[in-house]
Formats: sequence, C-alpha cells, structure tokens
Amino acid sequence: MTVINKYDCGLCKDKSCAVAILTPDELKLLTGNCSEVELKRGDTIFKAGSLTTHIVYLKTGLVKESLIGSNKKEQIIQLIKAHSYLGLSSMLGYKTNHYSYKALEDLRVCYIDSTVFKQLVQSNGKFAFEILVSVSRENLNNYHRCVNKSLKQMYGRFADAMLYFSQVIYESNTFDLPITQNDLAALTATTRESITRTFTKFKNEGIIELNGKTITILKMDLLENISKTG
Repeated sequence: MTVINKYDCGLCKDKSCAVAILTPDELKLLTGNCSEVELKRGDTIFKAGSLTTHIVYLKTGLVKESLIGSNKKEQIIQLIKAHSYLGLSSMLGYKTNHYSYKALEDLRVCYIDSTVFKQLVQSNGKFAFEILVSVSRENLNNYHRCVNKSLKQMYGRFADAMLYFSQVIYESNTFDLPITQNDLAALTATTRESITRTFTKFKNEGIIELNGKTITILKMDLLENISKTG
C-alpha cells in the first residue's frame, strides 16, 4: 500500500459525477478528508465485518466484491470497475461492512471519511441524488444476477458470466479472465470441476476460444441464446 500526496479533489480527472456537483467549499472539505492510495493485485481494500469508517472510491482498476455464505464458502457478488464507490450500501444503513473487497489488479483508490461523506449527502441534495442513483443501479443489477443464478442451469450461468466479462467489464469479445477458476465457480454458484468441464465443452463446440487466460467469444449469438434459455 502506497499513500499518494494529496491534491485538490476538484481537479481530479477521475472524480465521480457526484463529486463534480460539489461546491468549492464542499470540495475543500472532501479534499481534507480523503487519502489516495495505490494497492497491488491481491490486496484487501476492506473486509466484511469491519467498521464503516470510510467510503472507498475506485479511481482505476478492477475489484472483487464478495461475502462468506452460511456454508462458509465465498460467494462473489460482482466485479467492480473504475469510477465506482465501494461500501455505499453498508455505510448508509449499517455500522459494519457487509462485503469484502479485493484488488484483482494494481489500482488506485480514495479513502473518504464516512462522517464527512454523510455530511455531504445531507447538505447537498444533488450529490445525494447521484449517490442514490449509484446505489439503486448497483442493487438492481445484483438482484437480477442473483435471480438468474438461482433459476438457470450450469451452462446458462456460465454463458451469463462470459457475457458479463465481455459486455459489462471489458466491452470486448476478447479479454483476459481476471479471476481464477475457483473465483469463477464462486461467481456462478458451481464447482471448479464444473467450470473446467464447461470451458472444455464451449471450446470444443467453437463458442469460445481459450488461450491461457485469454478468452475470445467466437459465437456471440449462440452464447446469448444459451444465456436466455438457461
């Protein structure tokens, strides 16, 4: 972990839509209560059960959000791209974080004092609205993914994961898988062995091309159909 020298949040090219709304005085308050940090791949940003002392803004990189289920196994909720907040749902309603966040690649984050963040929510309605939009969109997307995992068979869940990486995370038909096969199993609510077999099946049927960790979707229409039919 490397702490970066502070600078004016208002001048940050990676600031969120919510921060762009703040007044000069509010930006000064935010700048005085925000620390930018460089993290390495595999570093934990914060753990489930820890106190909600800070909100984290992801400036660059990719993050895994997860929790431990009643079966003591990790369940991956989502992957989070840059220009997103981490821990909003927990901060707005609870004293402890409900999820754990881990860096999937080298990244930069800003730790924002949660008391100051709440103060900005209370004092600036437009800022609060942007935060509400962010929380609502995230919760709705997570709800739909959860429902799909519970209703679809293995091939449908696997197809959903490939489309998620291609269309949401990387916006490309070719991408490097950012997580291990164990993590992919946790994301799709299955086992590592099932993931290995499904990779082989989809590769043999020409749906995807697999070269190390690099995946290329060759038959997008077929993959989308598998996703729809479950």
